[in-house]
Amino acid sequence: MTDEAQKKKPGLFGRLFGSKGEAAPTPVSAPEPLTADDEGASPAAVTEQDTTEPVISETTAAAPLPPTEPEPPKSWFQRLKSGLTRTSSKLTDGITGLFTKRKLDGATLEDLEDLLIQSDLGVETSSRIIDRIAKGRFEKGISADEVREILASEVEAVLAPVAKPLEVSPANRPHVILVVGVNGGGKTTTIGKLAAQFRAQGKSVLLAAGDTFRAAAIDQLKVWGERTGCDVVSSAVGAESSGLAYEALKTAKDQGVDILIIDTAGRLQNKQALMEELEKVSRVLKKLDPDAPHDVLLVLDATTGQNALQQVEIFGKRAGVTGLVMTKLDGTARGGILVAIAAKHQLPVHAIGVGEGIDDLQPFQARDFANAIAGS
Repeated sequence: MTDEAQKKKPGLFGRLFGSKGEAAPTPVSAPEPLTADDEGASPAAVTEQDTTEPVISETTAAAPLPPTEPEPPKSWFQRLKSGLTRTSSKLTDGITGLFTKRKLDGATLEDLEDLLIQSDLGVETSSRIIDRIAKGRFEKGISADEVREILASEVEAVLAPVAKPLEVSPANRPHVILVVGVNGGGKTTTIGKLAAQFRAQGKSVLLAAGDTFRAAAIDQLKVWGERTGCDVVSSAVGAESSGLAYEALKTAKDQGVDILIIDTAGRLQNKQALMEELEKVSRVLKKLDPDAPHDVLLVLDATTGQNALQQVEIFGKRAGVTGLVMTKLDGTARGGILVAIAAKHQLPVHAIGVGEGIDDLQPFQARDFANAIAGS
């Protein structure tokens, strides 16, 4: 391969975000994962270390253990499959129970549909799966493995059209990304990971601490700014978030920054006044750039199940959501809800996260997600 071809070969981050411009990469060291919840912990909780001297108890010396080989690192699919254990185990165990020594009849199909709906796949997708299983097989036998194959195939068919990278166009300078969601959903950590990955592409990034209601949120974004080499625009606690967004965009324009990422206050989707403030942020940005924000990312916590569907509906209406990022696929997740969201809203799903590390935010791949859900 020629030197020129090597330079043009896209990396992981380029594949994730679909950047259209070329820039010399700026190495960014991966930040250490935050160990406290990114939406509620104080800065001290995530930055200070315990300096207490360790207490050593005197015990009878034990025979040394034989050396053990370190476990090989898990692949991305293995980590994703592990993160979707709660959903896949419920489905696979239920399917095995239903189709062991039992013919395919109306009662079996009804029980299967209940199982799929209870796993948050949604009525529409569940009905499609049932129709496909019943077609040409009614009153005949079918194995649990065949059912899981059909399940994976139908889930992939729903998810494939929405698996799209986040495209940042050099025509927008800055390209403004507004990040919204409820408290505890992982907004700040997601912003930090996005910033690090954009910086690795050679992009200049400015962060705006738009969650002006909590000092911890402002300080935590500053920590991510230091780790990723990004400046952070912030104000005093309690300041108007729309005013901060305006100043951040003005600064980004003056400095010729490539990307501006704006954090927002975590708010419940049923709080009228807070949602109106979020709408005001978008209106104020348009005074400086009629097309801003260019992307509105809704960060969803995968552990919330059906509540995530409601968040998409309300934030979509009030904030003009353009794409989704799902976080916290960590074993307690109810990941099936992403299938129901995709079937109903057809919003692009840009990325999913399985942990706090910088490499835990990865491009959304429909086939991998479907196979993990089905336990394939």
